[in-house]
Amino acid sequence: MQLPTIYDIRTGMRRLVSMGSVVLPRETGVRAERWFRGYEDKKKLENADGVIVSFGKSGRTWLRVLIWRYFAKKNGFAADGISEFDEFRLKNPNVPVLFFTHDNYLKDFVGHDRKADLYGDARVVLLLRDPRDTAVSQFFQWKHRIVPRKKVLNNYPLGDIDLHGFITSEQSGIPKIIDFMNAWAREMKQMPNLLVVKYEDLRADTKNELRRVLSFFGQQPSEEELDDAVSFASVENMRRMELENASKAGAHRSLKPADASDPSSFKVRRAKVGGWRDYVTEEQSDAIDKMVKEKLDPVFGYV
Repeated sequence: MQLPTIYDIRTGMRRLVSMGSVVLPRETGVRAERWFRGYEDKKKLENADGVIVSFGKSGRTWLRVLIWRYFAKKNGFAADGISEFDEFRLKNPNVPVLFFTHDNYLKDFVGHDRKADLYGDARVVLLLRDPRDTAVSQFFQWKHRIVPRKKVLNNYPLGDIDLHGFITSEQSGIPKIIDFMNAWAREMKQMPNLLVVKYEDLRADTKNELRRVLSFFGQQPSEEELDDAVSFASVENMRRMELENASKAGAHRSLKPADASDPSSFKVRRAKVGGWRDYVTEEQSDAIDKMVKEKLDPVFGYV
């Protein structure tokens, strides 16, 4: 039997803190849990060879499956799931450890949110997506998949709210995503080991964008390895995996629908660039475009 790793022990401790913090006064419990999650993230960062940062619902699971498939196939690992933080390293010391994060909690442990100081010389991929599409996707994540404790922890709405109200809210929607993107835009020039990858480019040319990411992390993928990863991580195959995982005990939650009978509860939903406009009126669309134009740093090309 494989003994638990330090990562497993820390994760178990964090879960105990999470359960215990529920009985504390709300603000105290949230601070305690966010601090410990920040501590856990700091330890992961210190032990990682590279970092992939994204706001929630920016395509992280897709990129994670692409990268996971490449390393799994290349090293002969089982190919029916997603690896945890350092799982591959335990099997092969030559496989880099990649830390996937939404950049939520480090600041709660360290005490500031200066990106260049938080991530230092680490090789960081910043995965971005149009904040309008991200907000709509986040709405369905919030509605179907985020557990109540996570809503409290990350200050998301607890009551009922419609899609337009959610995506335009300072608390949960486009303004929150813009703040995240602008914070990174302000410090990009201080981070020489930063690679920006846009979801839209990944959709348009998956193979070459994946090549960029893997090369950034010191890999030299072959054409065959890239083709295999792209095929495995196709929208159709990921949806198939979700359906299969719906009734599979122990399946990774990242690829498991909340309700197999409800397509909007799937992790892989539509993957449509610009699909946010399908959910709002023309008047609402114009107002949202104006908001993005006025508030979002143009450096990323979404304005």
